[in-house]
Amino acid sequence: MKNTALTETHKALGAKLVPFAGYNMPVSYEGVNIEHETVRNGVGVFDVSHMGEFLISGPNALNLIQKVTSNDASKLTIGRAQYSCLPNENGGIVDDLIVYRIKEEQYLLVVNASNIEKDWNHISKYNDAFNADMRDLSEGYSLLAIQGPKAIEAMQSLTSVDLSAIKFYHFEVDNFAGIEHVIISATGYTGSGGFEIYCKNEEVQQIWDKVFEAGAAFGIKPIGLAARDTLRLEMGYCLYGNDIDDTTSPFEAGLGWITKFTKDFVNAEALAKVKAHGPERKLIAFELDERGIPRHGYDIVDQQGKKIGNVTSGTMSPSLEKGIGLGYVPTVFSDIGSKIHIQIRKKSIPATVIKLPFYKG
Repeated sequence: MKNTALTETHKALGAKLVPFAGYNMPVSYEGVNIEHETVRNGVGVFDVSHMGEFLISGPNALNLIQKVTSNDASKLTIGRAQYSCLPNENGGIVDDLIVYRIKEEQYLLVVNASNIEKDWNHISKYNDAFNADMRDLSEGYSLLAIQGPKAIEAMQSLTSVDLSAIKFYHFEVDNFAGIEHVIISATGYTGSGGFEIYCKNEEVQQIWDKVFEAGAAFGIKPIGLAARDTLRLEMGYCLYGNDIDDTTSPFEAGLGWITKFTKDFVNAEALAKVKAHGPERKLIAFELDERGIPRHGYDIVDQQGKKIGNVTSGTMSPSLEKGIGLGYVPTVFSDIGSKIHIQIRKKSIPATVIKLPFYKG
């Protein structure tokens, strides 16, 4: 198991550590519900340094990115970021990622920890035609997610950048917590606002300490991966390996909005046909109509009890205090308001298909 640069700090804070994507990661400190509410109402900090970072540079950097990603990276100006995915050759998704335009001919690709090697090999395969400079920075960089409605106010003293002026999916490269050349990105996986801070491993302890000093008056707390999962699920954000994978198309997953046919990309022709005909199944969001907790892998059944799909993500929503989940069903069952059932052990619990997000803020 690998450790992040902050593993000993997490241990000292009493974190429960679990293996995740090859790393020892803090899953919780005080408990998922307390940590979840901290982020929804105040400010919390996640160590997500297990994520992968690839630096793509050179005259053909954009051409390579346009080929391997589904979204249109030509729309990015310096200081902007974009959510995208890497389509595979079979109609599925290699990974989802964020693309940052750092300089005129330099981009940072942030990928999921469990997919670093797979993504690198996939992109490298297509780079033979473009010869862009590719560097895997994953082992040398740390990532902190400072999330919650009080994040701007709590962190403003640590930088000369006006944090309130950084728009969603925009970023600055500037000083932060006494460290120069830090990426301060108005992105996150929680739906409660805040920032993600990219820095070198040797810088992250100083940043962590200063973040907690500055945030003390705002009730800042460290937050584990368990709350990160409940927060993202309340927003309906896909988790790779659960809600999207090598077998799910962007159109099935509701990611048509990041699939742009204004350019040529991997498997674009086949995906255009899926768009034209409509997918045979769709990822739906549902709320349980009665008490119960849907879990990953549980069967989704119709009114007659026939299996029609599986839950891909599910939990008891801390904010809504009801069972919520995502799962794939045939398109005929995907309309908002449709009635389905979730098989929880021996009980069939009625549920309703709803429009995302679950949590409206």
